[in-house]
Amino acid sequence: MSLSQSIQYAKKLDDQDPLSHFREEFYLQPNNIYMDGNSLGLLSKKAESSLLQSLNDWKVNGIDGWTEGNEPWFYMAEKIGSMTSSLIGARSEETITTGSITTNLHQMLSTFYKPEGRKTKILADSLTFPSDVYAIKSQLSLHGLSPDLHLIQVKSDDGRTIKEADIIDAMNDEVALILLPSVLYRSGQLLDMKAITKAAHDKNILIGFDLAHSIGVVPHELHDWGIDFAVWCTYKYLNSGPGGVGGLFVHDKHLGKRPGLAGWFSSKKEVQFDMSHDLDHATSASAYQIGTPHIFSMAPLIGSLELLQQAGIDAIRRKSLTLTRYLMDLTKETLQPFGFSIANPTEDRQRGGHICLEHSEAARICKALKANGVVPDFRSPNVIRLAPIALYSSYEDVWNVIQILQDIMSNQKYKDYSNERNVIA
Repeated sequence: MSLSQSIQYAKKLDDQDPLSHFREEFYLQPNNIYMDGNSLGLLSKKAESSLLQSLNDWKVNGIDGWTEGNEPWFYMAEKIGSMTSSLIGARSEETITTGSITTNLHQMLSTFYKPEGRKTKILADSLTFPSDVYAIKSQLSLHGLSPDLHLIQVKSDDGRTIKEADIIDAMNDEVALILLPSVLYRSGQLLDMKAITKAAHDKNILIGFDLAHSIGVVPHELHDWGIDFAVWCTYKYLNSGPGGVGGLFVHDKHLGKRPGLAGWFSSKKEVQFDMSHDLDHATSASAYQIGTPHIFSMAPLIGSLELLQQAGIDAIRRKSLTLTRYLMDLTKETLQPFGFSIANPTEDRQRGGHICLEHSEAARICKALKANGVVPDFRSPNVIRLAPIALYSSYEDVWNVIQILQDIMSNQKYKDYSNERNVIA
């Protein structure tokens, strides 16, 4: 057994971890190792407290909670947007917390996709999350354009990753807009957003990114990179809770642009209650709100983001990389004889916050893991995603997961389960 395979080594790494104390801020269940924070992050005590604060504002103030509460609801979306901006390298006025990730994507496409002349096509990739493709196809259809003809999807050579060079090569003079994930949801590949954005702008193409699998775990510099727009969810690495509110970024060079989908909360705050039928929209990212903010969906973010700010996104990224590196090293040393392969990029600069293992028996292995106290994530047909989270996962957790997997495979415990996904994988 090598040193890295010992429990003593894992404990030593935990002792040296400057973020280890944040683990106490989260509700971790006994005899349970949570490795699915890339799908739904855990509840923190601060997020619980900030949600209870908004409930109390409602209880005490009624409708006056909009302006007189401890955390006034009328300004909450802007406050949380500002708190989020440091995580993505944005200015406060460029960021707003609102809607859901797909609603925000429709807003961004409606605002920025303006087919004209030869420039009518949208460029995406073949491995992106289905909801993004649904939104793109819907927007093309609304413009009377065939998705089969006007959606370009860059192919993958290996079914796992996309080459940045292939994306850039596909940027022809018919492309009006590009939408890509920052991190591919299955394999965890982190794209070179800066280089891709520069190439797009060199060809006069607008570009946006879906940050669902990178915000809160990977630092970004959206403003400095000149990215036109971005959208994200908050229930993964930002730990806002199930169905948590989304967010969006619009570069300040576009601020003042009329929202494609207008609503009451698109208004400038000072005139919103004038009740005019002519929209006087905000000149910040607030303009791209549509409906009334979902207060109890947003409120947990106040507490959650306080924790991320205390830890710092750079420190979070450093620990995330060392956790996933440790997980990969243990997999190579311990699990490869059982038919596991590492499907995510192994280079730090190309890897997001989760590890992607492939195995022909992946579905039943995931069921066996859950029965043995580990919460993984399955993606059909053969992917096991494991996400050790910097703020609440330990190196000992990672070590234990590998020991449990080794036991499941050595004793063929996975054969007690069917190799089919559940309704929610």
